[in-house]
Parts: sequence; C-alpha cells; structure tokens
Amino acid sequence: MEKSKQLSIEEENLLFRQAMSDVKPIKKGKKIVENRHSSKKYPQKNNKDYEALVQLKELITKGKGFKIDRTPEYIEGTGYNVTPDITIRLHEGFFSVQAHIDLHGMIVEEAEHAFKNFLKDAIASDYRCVLVVHGRGLSSPGKPVLKNKVKEWLTRGPFRKWIIAFTSARACDGGAGATYILLRGHPVSQNIGK
Repeated sequence: MEKSKQLSIEEENLLFRQAMSDVKPIKKGKKIVENRHSSKKYPQKNNKDYEALVQLKELITKGKGFKIDRTPEYIEGTGYNVTPDITIRLHEGFFSVQAHIDLHGMIVEEAEHAFKNFLKDAIASDYRCVLVVHGRGLSSPGKPVLKNKVKEWLTRGPFRKWIIAFTSARACDGGAGATYILLRGHPVSQNIGK
C-alpha cells in the first residue's frame, strides 16, 4: 500500500495560484444580476405551474397538503358489516384515543404477546379507540415486519370479532408508523359470516 504524499505549504500555494491564474476580479459597483447559465423562467401567478410550486413549497416548509392515505404505507380495514366510511372518520381523528402501546424494538413474539395483552385490557376496560405504535419498518429488511403483523392480528387473529375498523394514524399520532383501532362493545357473533 502506497502512502499518500502530503504537500508542503509552498506546493499548495503554487497549485492554488496556478488554478486561480485566469480568474479576474469583479470591479467595484458591478453586480451579477442574473445567472446566465439558467434558461429557466419562473412561472407567473395564475399559472398551473406556479400553483404547483406554491403547493410544493407549502408541503416542504409546513407539511401542508400531505395525505398519508394517498401513500402505499397507509393501511385500513373494517370488521363485519361496517360501512367503509368509518375508516375516514377514524383516520381523521373523530374518535378519542383512550389507550396506546408502543411496540418499537420488540421482536415479533414479544410484540404479539404485548399486543394481545393490550387489546384484552382495552376490551375489559370498555375502551372504544386505541392506538398501536409499531413503526414504519424502515429498518426492516424488505417489508415492515411489525406493521404487517399488527394488520394480520387485526384481520385474522382472535380479536377480529372485536374490530369495527382500523387505519393508519394521523401524523400527530405517528402517521404510517401507528394504527388506530376502533373496538366494538360486544364481539360479532361467531355464526355471522360462516
């Protein structure tokens, strides 16, 4: 392995002077008004492109206009004989969250045990709306593991008969990394749907 050669201060100064030899100073009082290399013109008001730029700026600076329910990360579902409109109301925050659990950092077995105990307690406490924080799964290889497991436990597990609806949470409650769950006061009869 070859050692990298370190330049002396004199060598660095010589290289700098050579690189800057054709640079001419700007005379006092002269200003560069426009970038001559840029041929793009900015859209004017009352133009579709202008409106798109304004909306993009609002999204970037203030988060306005971002809708989690328009992304692939959004999840939702309803229980038996429930109108799909309930998911809209649930996602928009029409129901007060009465309890929550955070499953971050848990392996699937731990998370499943904690999830089941949490829902048992929520049902026993007669809660109607709860929040499960599972994360977005960005550090999971492939697909989000806990997020997909929560969806599976809600749709295929023993608690499905207690579920009215579930949706990804609003940004203030965790966005795509959390799920609202709306619970029934009584489970759906086991004979329904067979």
